[in-house]
Amino acid sequence: MNVLSKLQPLFIVSSALIGIFLGKTIPVLAKHTGNFIEIFLMLMLFVLFLNVEIKEISKSFSDLRFSVSALVINFIFTPLFTMILSKIFLSGQIDLQTGFIMLMVTPCTDWYLIFTGIANGNVPLGASILPLNLILQIVLLPVYLLLFMGTEVSFGIAAIIHSILLVLIIPLVTANLIKFIVKKTRLKNNFEKLLKKADDIQFILLCLAIVSMFSSQGALLSGNIILFIKLLPPLLIFFAVVFCLSFSVGKMVKLPYNSIIPLIFTTSARNSPVSLAIAVVTFPLRPVISLVLVMGPLIELPVLAINSAVLKNIRCNPPVGRG
Repeated sequence: MNVLSKLQPLFIVSSALIGIFLGKTIPVLAKHTGNFIEIFLMLMLFVLFLNVEIKEISKSFSDLRFSVSALVINFIFTPLFTMILSKIFLSGQIDLQTGFIMLMVTPCTDWYLIFTGIANGNVPLGASILPLNLILQIVLLPVYLLLFMGTEVSFGIAAIIHSILLVLIIPLVTANLIKFIVKKTRLKNNFEKLLKKADDIQFILLCLAIVSMFSSQGALLSGNIILFIKLLPPLLIFFAVVFCLSFSVGKMVKLPYNSIIPLIFTTSARNSPVSLAIAVVTFPLRPVISLVLVMGPLIELPVLAINSAVLKNIRCNPPVGRG
C-alpha cells in the first residue's frame, strides 16, 4: 500500500477544501469548473475499466460459497438495510436519502482489495467477484432508486439510462476497445506498466473531480458541513452490522479465514466514484446528493482501515477453542 493509498482520506478532504477556496477566491473559475466534473469522472472510470476483464466474469463462481454469500449480502440485504437506515436517520431529507442510497447499494471495485491485502486475506478470491459486482450495480442502481425514491425524487428512467450510457458504458466500451487494439500491437509491455499505476491515476482523477465539484458549488457545500455529522450514525451502523453479518455468514458456510476477509471487505466497501459519476449527470441541480457521495469515503476509509487491523489481530490471536 503506497503513500497515496494510505492518505486517501486526507487527499479527499484537501481536494474539497481546495475546491471551496478556488470557488470563493476566483468566482470566474467557479462558473466553468462544473464542466470538468463529468470529464474527470469518465476518465477515472475509463482507467478503472482498463483493469477489469468482463470476460472473466465466470471466475466469480470459482468458489460458490463465497460468491453467493457476497451477492446475497450486497444486492439483497444491503439495499433493504440501507432503505431502513435512511428512513430512520434521514427521513424527510430527500437529497440526503438519495445520496445515501446511491452510495450504499454500489459495492466497491477498487480499494476493498487493498484492505483485503493489508489484512492478509485471499486477494485473488476477492478480485474474482469484481466484474460481477460491477455489472450488477450498473444494472440494479436504477432499480433501487426507482423502488426506494421513485415517488419522492423527480427523475425518470430515461435520465438514469442516459447517465449510465454517458459515464459508464462509453468508458467501458472504449477501455475494452483499447485493450483489444493493444493486444494486437507491440505496445503490450508499455500498457502493462501503465496498468500498474492505474490505482494512483484513478485516485488523482477522482480528486480533480472533487476539486471541480466543490469549486463550482463551494458556497452551497461549505454551508452544509452539518451533513457530515448526519451521515455518521447510519454509516457507522451499516459498517458494524455488515462486518458482523459477513463474518458470521463466512463461518456458517465454512469459508477459510483468509476467504472470510475478502467477503467482509467486498460487502463493506462502497463504490462512491461510480455513484458520483451517475449523480453528477442525473442530478446536476442537486449538489447535496453528490456531496454525500464525496463525504462517504471520509467515514468509510478509516473504518475499513480499522477493520483490516481487527481482522489481522484476530488472525494473530485466534479465540481460545477456535480450530
